Amino acid sequence: MAENKKLPIITVSSEYGAGGRSVARSLSERLGIEFYDIDFIKLTAKVSGFSEEDIRREGEDLSELAKFLDRFLSTTSAVSSYDTIFQAQREVVLQLAKKPCIIVGRCSNIILREEGIPSFDIFLHADKEHRLKCAAELAENGKVDLEKYLERRDHNRNTYYRTYTHHEMGAYKDYTICLDTGTIGIDRSVDLLLQILQ
Repeated sequence: MAENKKLPIITVSSEYGAGGRSVARSLSERLGIEFYDIDFIKLTAKVSGFSEEDIRREGEDLSELAKFLDRFLSTTSAVSSYDTIFQAQREVVLQLAKKPCIIVGRCSNIILREEGIPSFDIFLHADKEHRLKCAAELAENGKVDLEKYLERRDHNRNTYYRTYTHHEMGAYKDYTICLDTGTIGIDRSVDLLLQILQ
């Protein structure tokens, strides 16, 4: 697309297995702008000093136990690694937002809103059956039962989002558009988004 300069910053948030990365990649290819997901981890590692593995593990995944330890650390002089990584991710989001791009997750919709930076915010969701199928294809669950893995990823991602934004993930008021990729499909969702964006 030749008119990149007219595009807003696009954020893509999703339930695990609802196709966030696939939609972002397709939009990136068809709009001709960069998208940041895996690359985001590398950029955050440079800013924070944490390893890419630390950021991959703690970047959007906060369990109740980790949240408890975070609260405990905040009452001492120790600094929480989750807080440090979040601040680094926030800095990277704001750096990337200097030109049109697509940012996957990382509470980017709320970070940009708090800074007064306009963005087009997408939330993707799907039924459990569809998400389990996608999760099976991703094969990231190791030896953990797939259904339990999906529930854990949802819970930890929601806990992280709530902790750092004080919003509920998936609340429609926080997004420009919410799409059910299980019903609409990835390709049709991308087509619809392109019509709106162009």
